[in-house]
Amino acid sequence: MSKEPGLPWPTLCLAGLSLLVSLAPCGLGMEIMAQSTISALNGTSVRLSCTFTSCYKVDYKLFSLNWTYQNCDNCTEDLLLQFRAKVVLGRLERFENRVEFTGNPNKNDLSFTLHDVQLDDEGFYNCFVKNPPDRHLGHARIFLKVITEVPPERDSTVAVIVGASVGGFLAVVILVLVIVKCVRRKKQQKLNTDDQKTEEEGKTDGEGNPEEGTK
Repeated sequence: MSKEPGLPWPTLCLAGLSLLVSLAPCGLGMEIMAQSTISALNGTSVRLSCTFTSCYKVDYKLFSLNWTYQNCDNCTEDLLLQFRAKVVLGRLERFENRVEFTGNPNKNDLSFTLHDVQLDDEGFYNCFVKNPPDRHLGHARIFLKVITEVPPERDSTVAVIVGASVGGFLAVVILVLVIVKCVRRKKQQKLNTDDQKTEEEGKTDGEGNPEEGTK
């Protein structure tokens, strides 16, 4: 009875290695990124940015996204919008016609824009995302702070004034030091010249005195 030839060892090794790679977890799984706090001026539009990374490409048949709103830390969550193959907006009347999905799941962008921001829009906005076969559920939380006026840029103005004053003072000090140094150098040069003249005159007198003494 003859034995059928088996697969060569290199082929078996490559097949086993491919199987291990396919079963191994990809990196650290899904990661989601968003700012913890965003400020928006009352009556304007604000984009709540949320992005994610995943080992797998987005498959719209499996991909899911939820944005929810909480008025306070322990309050119940209200649905703002969800993405299940297409965007479906929540039914909250207070957000009606003001929520617009401006992200792109194919580019890992889950962001949405809130138009005509109101004071009572302040609170927590939660972004949940699933991208199977990645088993990790991504979650990010953003606190939206609504302000009524843009804070004045006093700090920068004061800093410019202080910086200019200090710079001007230092320039004056450096100029004074340079002038003093130049004056001292001129005085030293004059003293050296006077000393040299005195020394030369002394030598001339010394050479003439012996002749007068012999007479």
